[in-house]
Amino acid sequence: MKQTLQLRLGQHLTMTPQLQQAIRLLQLSTLDLKQEIQEALDSNLMLETEEDNSAREEFKQAEQQSAMDGLNGETLKGDKTTSNDQNNEKEINAEATSMPEELPVDSGWDDVYDSTLPPSSGLAAKESGDNDYLGQRRTARTLYDYLTWQLNLTPFSDSDRNIAFSIIDGIDEDGYLRADLEEILDSLGDEDIELDEVEAVLHRIQQFDPPGVAARNLQECLLIQLKQLPEPHDALDMTTRLIRDHFDLLAQQDHNQIKRKLKVDDETLSSINQLIRSLIPRPGSMVAETEPEYVIPDVFVTRREGVWHVSLNAEAAPKLRVNPDYARLIRRADNSDDNNYLKNHLQEARWFIKSLVSRNETLLRVATKIVELQRGFFEHGPEAMKPLVLRDIAEALELHESTISRVTTQKYMHTLLRPEINGGV
Repeated sequence: MKQTLQLRLGQHLTMTPQLQQAIRLLQLSTLDLKQEIQEALDSNLMLETEEDNSAREEFKQAEQQSAMDGLNGETLKGDKTTSNDQNNEKEINAEATSMPEELPVDSGWDDVYDSTLPPSSGLAAKESGDNDYLGQRRTARTLYDYLTWQLNLTPFSDSDRNIAFSIIDGIDEDGYLRADLEEILDSLGDEDIELDEVEAVLHRIQQFDPPGVAARNLQECLLIQLKQLPEPHDALDMTTRLIRDHFDLLAQQDHNQIKRKLKVDDETLSSINQLIRSLIPRPGSMVAETEPEYVIPDVFVTRREGVWHVSLNAEAAPKLRVNPDYARLIRRADNSDDNNYLKNHLQEARWFIKSLVSRNETLLRVATKIVELQRGFFEHGPEAMKPLVLRDIAEALELHESTISRVTTQKYMHTLLRPEINGGV
């Protein structure tokens, strides 16, 4: 077999680190972008925000002003030294004779400790009139906390209380007890406690809210909820019998066998199914709460003089710049480790800023095109909205559909429509 050399021409796309970073920033939401920017600020000394730069400039001006004031004070002090010494001696003697035993202070004990109260808590919030609803968000309540709160309100002996805490520890987020009673008994390490006592405590916890909590399986969960129904139901007895004795037929949805076993007609079976659908298969989901996440708009759409304007939200992400003080430390012909370290950080900082600028420009272009194509919606309301897909925006802007998908994912537009149309999209 003869070996030969051949030349081939071809094209292929190479994902450089800069391109990968730009694509990743493009698909981030506003909250994720803020976190990414903060991580970049913490890891790269070359990056800084414009707020940091303005604060540093104000500090420099203050230092210069204090230095000038010090020089002026030294000049004036030399002219007045002789006369001031005599006056100061007289003033010191007069103050020593008239000084009281207790000097007045500008703050008291109560003032210091009252000021530590948060303005949004209790009486302090009412007196100050501060109704910051975003600052008054409560933390998420977990099922464990809710069950523990009920446990503290329920009379238990010390032994039963320890058993109850062990049972609550074995309940998952859905409200089911995943640990076996034998395992709970072994974890207690008390030979005087028997399995019957653990099961008795379990039945008391199963009476807690939400109904069906601490059940060991779905069948037991539904039966507990049927026992705790606040109002009687005509099909309660038949439903209890179906779940207790023929749960396998219910899982298979074998209606013919269910009617034959229970000896009911279609109307009664429909009532049974309706009652079962009202039950909650995962009772823990009724308690678990998550902290509210407030939407931060990426772009604003306003109308001025009959023209729709699209602008980026300046508060969505801080403006970054390269720190000029650190940039001046870089020496071109130096290949030391410290200099190379500064060079790498400077290059990464420029890439990051360029990726942010590219992201903002693409986001603004896409938002502007959407407003242009949906102008009827902004002026006349939802009835004038046109069908719009990613391909339409991609063809109009000569971009790929994947780029439009990344730009529009988890992005929000704040609109100000006509008074008769509800604002905010």
